[in-house]
Amino acid sequence: MDTPALVIERKRLEANVQKMADIARNQNVELRPHTKTHKNPQIAKLQLDAGASGITVAKLSEAEVMAEGGISDIFIAYPLVSETKILKAIELSKRIRLILAFDSLEGARRLAEAANQAGVILEVRMEIDSGLRRTGVLYNEAVELAKKGKELAGIKLTGIYTFRGPILDGKPTLEIEEAGRQEGQLMADLAEKLRAADIPITDVSVGSTSTYASAAEVKGITEIRPGTYVFYDRMQEKYHCCSQEECAAAIHVTVVSKPSNSLLIVDGGSKTFATDVQPGQPPIYLKGFGEIIGHPEMLLERLTEEHGMVTVHGETDVQIGDVLQIIPNHICSTVNLHNDVFLQNEDGTLERQPVLGRGKLQ
Repeated sequence: MDTPALVIERKRLEANVQKMADIARNQNVELRPHTKTHKNPQIAKLQLDAGASGITVAKLSEAEVMAEGGISDIFIAYPLVSETKILKAIELSKRIRLILAFDSLEGARRLAEAANQAGVILEVRMEIDSGLRRTGVLYNEAVELAKKGKELAGIKLTGIYTFRGPILDGKPTLEIEEAGRQEGQLMADLAEKLRAADIPITDVSVGSTSTYASAAEVKGITEIRPGTYVFYDRMQEKYHCCSQEECAAAIHVTVVSKPSNSLLIVDGGSKTFATDVQPGQPPIYLKGFGEIIGHPEMLLERLTEEHGMVTVHGETDVQIGDVLQIIPNHICSTVNLHNDVFLQNEDGTLERQPVLGRGKLQ
């Protein structure tokens, strides 16, 4: 294995998968993990074998990859509105259980019209904006949209879902347990309002890796969709969702230059480490672009495309040619930069696995 390389410790991966499955089982909720983290049908099968009811993806092309890999129960948690995507989704729905999403009347109409023309019924969920201000119908407008969506022939509204992450009262927070409870309660309350309006939804889906535990405790929640937990990362460690020992993924890089005793250059830059989670941002205020395992005196401070600049504070015995292991700030988008990952077995042997869902933008 040459560097830079993304290495996954199999024992930690398997422990993380089993732990989440056990938590979902104990909370009596379905687990439908988001595969955006690993983008790998083999790992998705590992999650299903442990007890997951199905998987979640963000893009139609990711769903196609997973279906090709043998996964037969997939939720695309993203509104499909283009004719090309909807027609492809309809074809996929003839082979597997496929759940689609909408957050507007126009989006629902497009799904319904295409389904009618194809002579099928599409299972759909309505996305709710519970505070992240991303996709999702505004919370106070959800009941009215659901009433209109229910009347459309060609689609069957079976549930609602949201993604909020560590947001409390509309702001980023470190109080993730309270954030999760608020998220869960908002969705459970909305589900009751929908049922009172004669909209008999069954699925109430919530939860990121940071908030799933407390959200799942709320009565009325039926499903959680964490993703990052399979590997964890530095961001989740700072949210106290895991320990460093539970982080299963690390980038291995080689020191290629040592201009001074206070500066090392490694062979991993912005083409190796994701930069979407920037240092210094609230509420976790990360320092640098990753945590260098075993070297608290070092900081991955700057990145260019091919270079990582590591500042050294104090003494270090690291020299040119040495290999460092770095836990990235955000593992999901980091995986998307790599064609392959290496699964490391307990005996130290490595198994190369292609990231089949990498770069699936459509």
